Amino acid sequence: MDRGPTEGNRLMPRAAVLGHPVSHSLSPVLHRAAYTALDLDWSYEAIDVDEPELAAFLSSRDDEWVGFSLTMPLKSEAARLADFVEPQAKLLGTVNTLVPAGKGEYRHWVGANTDIYGMVAAFAEAGAVRVGEAVIVGGGATATSAVAALASMGATAPYVLVRERARAGALMRASSRMGLRPRFLDISSREALEALSQADAVMSTVPADAGATLAERLRESDTHVSGVLLDAVYVPVNTPLSLAWGELGGVSVSGVRMLLHQAGEQVRLMTAQNAPVKAMDLALAMVLTNS
Repeated sequence: MDRGPTEGNRLMPRAAVLGHPVSHSLSPVLHRAAYTALDLDWSYEAIDVDEPELAAFLSSRDDEWVGFSLTMPLKSEAARLADFVEPQAKLLGTVNTLVPAGKGEYRHWVGANTDIYGMVAAFAEAGAVRVGEAVIVGGGATATSAVAALASMGATAPYVLVRERARAGALMRASSRMGLRPRFLDISSREALEALSQADAVMSTVPADAGATLAERLRESDTHVSGVLLDAVYVPVNTPLSLAWGELGGVSVSGVRMLLHQAGEQVRLMTAQNAPVKAMDLALAMVLTNS
């Protein structure tokens, strides 16, 4: 069993972000800032855990562990391993948060998905609260969460731009369970550019290089856009896609905002206290400014 830091004979509460790789994660900055603001003597770290290792890792944790943030490639495996998964996360089949319920032999893991909350909150900051036409760029785990987020904002039939529809199987299954009707387009097609030009909200979930390729096509075609783009990539803060989007008439929102708000919801789930979002935002801004 893993034993953490102690104060006297009391085990100190511990939390961590898990993923592979995970050293780049900004979650420790956000969660530690929250603990300081809430006057909690808790620790939060980044631990490299790959998918085949997750089950053994969770089973070896003691009661000092109060929660985990999950990043790639663990979100689907976490949903499979959790003893109970919150209804929306269960429909999606993706979990980015695990919190324990019970103690000792009666402890079990509860899975939740705060990416959805983070997306909706980030869009709302830019004024996108209720939308009609929406586009999702990419078809992976984050895109699956985007389907649910955009549906909660009114877009129940978003366009999904992918290179290979077969690789978006989880998204298709989750959409079917939720009664949603995503419309798939080849990301390199003219129809994809037309969908982007008509969108009220766009959620990009692809890596920065893939986003850069799409940005180049948008510029070359001189596609006019007017909606709000949220790019899940947050390093760099201003991605090639977000820069192109602004140049062509749209409003872009950095993935930093999604990161902030999803972490705030994780803090609430782990501590049972409202997240000190302003303090977390300030800590994140300081790190990004100095990086």
